[in-house]
Amino acid sequence: MNEPITHRHWAADLAPKAVPALATSTVLILARIWNANGAQHSIGDASVMGTLAIGAAFAGNALARGYSGEPVAAAVGFTAAGTFALAGVAAYTDGLPLPLLLWSVATVLAYVLAHRHWRTDRRETVAYERATADRRETQRHVETVEIIRACAAVDTARAGGEYATALAAALTARAALPGYDPTALTAAGLPELPTVKGDAA
Repeated sequence: MNEPITHRHWAADLAPKAVPALATSTVLILARIWNANGAQHSIGDASVMGTLAIGAAFAGNALARGYSGEPVAAAVGFTAAGTFALAGVAAYTDGLPLPLLLWSVATVLAYVLAHRHWRTDRRETVAYERATADRRETQRHVETVEIIRACAAVDTARAGGEYATALAAALTARAALPGYDPTALTAAGLPELPTVKGDAA
């Protein structure tokens, strides 16, 4: 019988680790393509990206400082602000040094935030696995106790049946003895078997 696979492929474990670098690299590549297609030194394009970045930053700040607080939505807002800023600078400037510098900073920040998420997820996974193991141990203990109790009940019933069988066999054998008089036994109040005449002689 085939056992289920418990270990994931190394690519499945590595894929989430590469997502932040792939995201920032994709933004940088698209921004440089935009740069080559007319965004270089374009004040209008830079203004649009700057406006989007400032708006996303204000939205993230408002969501983070709200009454109830929305950490996930705030993180999305700040991430969008950084993305717009990186894309705007990478699309506007001539050379690659400044876009590469911003890309490296954005990648490091993305990994810092992702590491916090991965650590929280790992803690939750470990806690769930521990709780599951404890629950299984408890269930195994309960099952063991119930099995012992059932075996004891079966042994008791079997012993009672054997006793009843032996008693019935003894009563049958006693009734078959020669000279057996149940009336005399009842009058005497003694359960002993009567003495055979041949033995008395």
